[in-house]
Amino acid sequence: MNKPLRRIAVFCGLLVLALLARDNWLQYVQADTLAEHDKNRRVSIERYAQPRGDIIVDGKAITGSKEAGSGDYKYKRTYKNGPMWSPVTGFASQRIGATQIESIEDGILTGNDDRLFFTRSLDMITGKKKEGGNAVTTLNAAAQKAAYDGLKGRGKGAVAAIDPSTGAILALASAPSYDPSTFAGNTNEEAEEFGKLDKDKDQPMLNRALRETYPPGSTFKAVTAAAALEHELYTDVDAPTKSPLPWTMPDTQTPLKNEGNIPCKNATLREALRVSCNTVFGKIGSDLGKDKMLETAEKFGFNEEQFVPVRSNASVFPEKMDRPQTALSSIGQFETAATPLQMAMVASAIANDGKLMEPYMVSELQAPNLDVIEKHAPKEMSRPLSEENAQKLQDIMETVINEGTGTNAKIPGVTVGGKTGTAQHGVDNSENPYAWFISYAKTDNGSPVAVAVVVEDSKASRDDISGGGLAAPIAKDVMQAVLDSKK
Repeated sequence: MNKPLRRIAVFCGLLVLALLARDNWLQYVQADTLAEHDKNRRVSIERYAQPRGDIIVDGKAITGSKEAGSGDYKYKRTYKNGPMWSPVTGFASQRIGATQIESIEDGILTGNDDRLFFTRSLDMITGKKKEGGNAVTTLNAAAQKAAYDGLKGRGKGAVAAIDPSTGAILALASAPSYDPSTFAGNTNEEAEEFGKLDKDKDQPMLNRALRETYPPGSTFKAVTAAAALEHELYTDVDAPTKSPLPWTMPDTQTPLKNEGNIPCKNATLREALRVSCNTVFGKIGSDLGKDKMLETAEKFGFNEEQFVPVRSNASVFPEKMDRPQTALSSIGQFETAATPLQMAMVASAIANDGKLMEPYMVSELQAPNLDVIEKHAPKEMSRPLSEENAQKLQDIMETVINEGTGTNAKIPGVTVGGKTGTAQHGVDNSENPYAWFISYAKTDNGSPVAVAVVVEDSKASRDDISGGGLAAPIAKDVMQAVLDSKK
């Protein structure tokens, strides 16, 4: 063979080797990536080739599927009372994609999860059509309805409710909301509907219970009280504190003001929480210092994202503060910010005698035949305060309900503890404040529910906005719904 032919043969051989290498690379290395790629239309067509499994609440499906009617996608998602449940479910849209539980548990819901391999293989042998599995939630339908109905007409806001003994999320409501059924398909009209929702200035698609952080205002004083007890700044909730009035923040000439003419001079922890003294709790934070305050806040879950399994934004307690900023942060101002879920966790840990359980809202995953594939086991997250100190804090939070600012959350025959909050909003507090309320209810068998409510009612009269006035009645209804469901 002459030299030119040898070179051509070698070159062709190299091309064949390169082709084989590339083919093997695509088939064995990049196969999974390509199969799951967003732009691989075969994946989405296959995803909607059969009805999706369901998201379950109280043993009933809050989702469904129906024939799409045209196009490559055979079925599309439907929702029962979509606006009420969308903060839990998220959405599954043929054109837009999926979010929240619909996205996180997509493998189970479509039947494509590797843990369903045996079921799929058996179905192929028997000729049974492929089916999706179910995601069973911890949600309480009555509590969710009470939260959703309570927020109606209140502008913007959110509710989170937790079972303190397990961490199970019982309600997760956000307002305003949206109906994910309206853009579940692949038509231009549905795409336009999504566009309108996405651009709406009121952000109805924002899950405020998990993704919005607000200044918690005076509800954060429960955390500051816990820090005072845990770090033994004060041990007797009925002993006078060293709290002058007026009290000037350290390193400044600025007195910290209280709302109205309330009895805050040297007030006990019980009295200071009952009437919500800024001076007492600001001075506690300043006396403890930023490191001890930060330690307690982080034990309650601040500065850490939560996955329930949907991601919740990290609530913030500042790590870098001077002494006056520490005082302001300790009354829920400065840069302190919390999600409603986070403040429900605070109430939950106090109600559960100091033990904070990891929050979650999917209790189990089921195969199409309802066999349990995965079951969630409740897990302790931290111990923000001792059992003794938690019970002291419960005692004074119950005084807030019985004799203080939280009387609108009273439930006859039930022990309720809580804390109100009205958080500043806007430059120089120019906009209507946020109304907050955190609470728990107790029975002879412990506490079955802890709640956090925040209301952004921009249309209400400024003088009418308070945690006890706007948020406490919603929390009461949610707690009552949970209590009734236990009967």
